[in-house]
Amino acid sequence: MSLNCPGEASPHNHVDKVAAAIGPLLGDPPDLLVVQGDTSSALGGARAAALAGVPLAHVEAGLRTGDPALPWPEEAYRIEIDALAGLLFAPTDISAGNLRDEGVPGDVHVTGNTGIDALLAVAADLPGSWVRERTLPLLLVTCHRRENWGAGIQSIATALGVLAAEGIAELEIVVPPNAHVATALRDQLGGCPNLTLLEPCDHRLLVQRMRDCDLVLSDSGGMQEEAPALGVPLLVLRDKTERPEGIATGNMRLVGTCAETIVAEVRRLLADPIAYVAMARPAFPYGDGRAAPRIATIIAEWLVTRSTPRP
Repeated sequence: MSLNCPGEASPHNHVDKVAAAIGPLLGDPPDLLVVQGDTSSALGGARAAALAGVPLAHVEAGLRTGDPALPWPEEAYRIEIDALAGLLFAPTDISAGNLRDEGVPGDVHVTGNTGIDALLAVAADLPGSWVRERTLPLLLVTCHRRENWGAGIQSIATALGVLAAEGIAELEIVVPPNAHVATALRDQLGGCPNLTLLEPCDHRLLVQRMRDCDLVLSDSGGMQEEAPALGVPLLVLRDKTERPEGIATGNMRLVGTCAETIVAEVRRLLADPIAYVAMARPAFPYGDGRAAPRIATIIAEWLVTRSTPRP
């Protein structure tokens, strides 16, 4: 399967380049190599560790949709990394259960996600909530997932254009740096009323925008963790998610990329205060903000055990 746009290198090529670049750095082998998430860089690091015989730890292990195409290629990347890792730090009981069901050989620990640690640290340092005077609810939108490129992005843009034209909300869309996605969004939505196309921003500013908006529409994995913690309702622009915990808490709903479905769900939430409030209660299904010290403690204990001579 390939979802590459013309002229773009395959993500698998990047995996090989990362592995080749990291390999020489492991000549004087470290005691442990740690990778995080499901990126091609993480898999490249994991493969380099395996080739060098260096123990591997995976932060954010065990996330699964059960569908190798959604997300692609990240689902396959996670599975391979988890099979190579000796220490697996699962954010939730569900992700830990996925690992145990697969029979991974490494040690599984439920720690929460370090992304929530980062979110709470950033949110605590933000200035007080500032909401400019407006007569319409504010929707914040991001979309970048590879499986949504092409028809998916076009359908999402169609829905956003309808919502803006109806005048039921003000929309702010963070345009990703990927040229294929950015061009599609600008071509379809440039000049629409009640709609602003924003340049990419850093994490701090994105968190502030999430906190101060009324509703988020996104296909981002990280925002599926952050929106519940901020108490901002989230409509997920994907058909499947490897983060089902936010659905269970009621903070997010899967709406896919069908324009009619997206428009209907936004209309429903904006017209039903009871349904909106039910999704706007802060929840922490992905951790309590103390994942990093838990992981550090487990690694420290593992290093001590590894260095202790056997009797």
